[in-house]
Parts: sequence; structure tokens; C-alpha cells
Amino acid sequence: MKRALLLVDIQNDFMPGGSLAVDDGDAVVPVANRLMPRYSVVIASQDWHPPNHGSFASNHDDGKPFEVSELDGLEQVLWPDHCVQNSVGAEFHEGLHQAPIQHIVRKGIDPMIDSYSAFADNGHRRRTGLDGLLRALGVEGVDIVGLAHDVCVRFTAVDAAQAGFDTRVILPGTRGVEAQTGDIERANTAMRDAGAELLDELPDDAK
Repeated sequence: MKRALLLVDIQNDFMPGGSLAVDDGDAVVPVANRLMPRYSVVIASQDWHPPNHGSFASNHDDGKPFEVSELDGLEQVLWPDHCVQNSVGAEFHEGLHQAPIQHIVRKGIDPMIDSYSAFADNGHRRRTGLDGLLRALGVEGVDIVGLAHDVCVRFTAVDAAQAGFDTRVILPGTRGVEAQTGDIERANTAMRDAGAELLDELPDDAK
């Protein structure tokens, strides 16, 4: 089975010191670097928000980070401003080996809807084209690492599995934000329920 490695949002703003920092988030970088040479297909997703994005608490009157609000009919967590297009925070971590990355999927561009998954926006109103790209490359399975485990990794893994890809999440290569207590465990349940496998160790069967 031909597998692809998906690197989810390994960007500065999700690293320690970033505007939406994930604890120990930089620990995923060496794992991603170690894995990349094992795959013939490596694809990275990149949060790429305009400054007026509706998920930013700063764009809501009296909005506070991590409050739950609504955006264009969908429940929306309000986040600190992060991964603004062309900002340093939106760049990939400087330690990430970028040469092996063959394709970059940018998401969260529409200011009226958030996009946690690398496959589609949160309402599944518009797809990124990632599933079509993977199929065109002959990929049948995807292995996922990146940030954050309980947000963008979760939704990417669920969409991948539901799209019919043999999906594995490599736990040493993810870290969670846990905005609400229990988010990581809920993410694990959602991914398993969708058919994704959670790996405690790095796989040795990538192609």
C-alpha cells in the first residue's frame, strides 16, 4: 500500500512562544524530520488566515480567546490571532526539513469559516483538493503528525478515514492544546470511531 505522510500545521504560532502555543509543540519537529525520508509522498498543511478571520476573538466585540461563539451558522471556538497570511507566525518551524515536502495545502483562507481539517472547511462546504491529489498520486493510506492533536490533527484524521484512506495518527508526532478538559481523549475517541488507528510508535512500513 502506498502511504503519504501528512504534516499538519507545524507552524511557528503553534510552537512554545507562539500566539496559540501548544505545550511541547516543538517536539513534533524532530519526529516529522525522522519520518519524512520513509515516504515517497510528503504533504504539509498550513493555516493561512486573513487578518479579518472570523475565528479570531479580536474580530468579535467583547470576544475572548477560547470562548465558544458562532460563525456563519457553525459553532466556533474563538482563538487568539494566529497564522496570519505572510506573517512569521504562519511560517513553518525553522527546524522542519522542508525540502522533502512536495505539496502544501493552505487552509482557513475564507474569513467566514474555519478549516481545522486539511481536507475541507469545518462545514464541509468547500474541499481543499487534498483527497483528489492523494488519489492522483496513487496513495491509499495516510500517516499523520502535527498540531494540534485535538483540533487540526483530529479533524484531518477523521476526514481522511471517512474519505476511504487507511489512516494512522502517529502519537509521538502530535501534541494537544486541550482548550477544554478532556479534548484530547474526545479527539482520540472521534478518530478511532471514524476508523483511524492511533500508533504509539513510529511505523516502519511506510513506502
